[in-house]
Amino acid sequence: MAATESPEDAYTAEPFVPAGADLGALRRAAEGCRGCPLHRDATQTVFGTGRPGARLMLVGEQPGDQEDRQGRPFVGPAGKLLDRALADAGLDPADAYVTNAVKHFKFTRAGPRKRRIHKAPTLREAAACGPWLAAELALVGPELIVILGATAGKALLGSSFRVTQVRGTVLEEEIHGRPERLVPTVHPSAVLRADDREQAYRGLVADLEVAVRALG
Repeated sequence: MAATESPEDAYTAEPFVPAGADLGALRRAAEGCRGCPLHRDATQTVFGTGRPGARLMLVGEQPGDQEDRQGRPFVGPAGKLLDRALADAGLDPADAYVTNAVKHFKFTRAGPRKRRIHKAPTLREAAACGPWLAAELALVGPELIVILGATAGKALLGSSFRVTQVRGTVLEEEIHGRPERLVPTVHPSAVLRADDREQAYRGLVADLEVAVRALG
């Protein structure tokens, strides 16, 4: 007897991704994505920002609380730290296309005020969002992708990805049918959580300097 397909097995954004769309049309289409259940609790879809032709694409995990409220990626504390690290490494944040592997905020509620606490997306939820990321990659056509953290790395490179093993190196892989160069590093939120935040910050900047050299 054939195994019964679970609802999670069917998660995919593919039916919601319009063919031949530019970034603006893609962003508008993503607002109506129902490819997995994360849209039910999130305030809104948080799509990537930046211009087609950006040499650098930054891929994070998922929107946080502030991103979910404002509708833009990396506008919270982690985003501010990332902008500072990019500038310290010699990269203009305005020259990068910034997005996340998952486009909706996944959270749990805790404490007497029921604060929204980040909850890591599953690999299946990240895979469901893969068609959006593939479309962004095709339209932006970056020369280099910076992977920010383990979830983004697993979404792009598979479940065996370990950021601690490859951070600060230049990888060459085929991603969604395109040959890509990638530099993995930690997510800036990991720097904010680190016991020695200054050392963690220097490590992030050092990894981003590898990206600067790779861009030439």
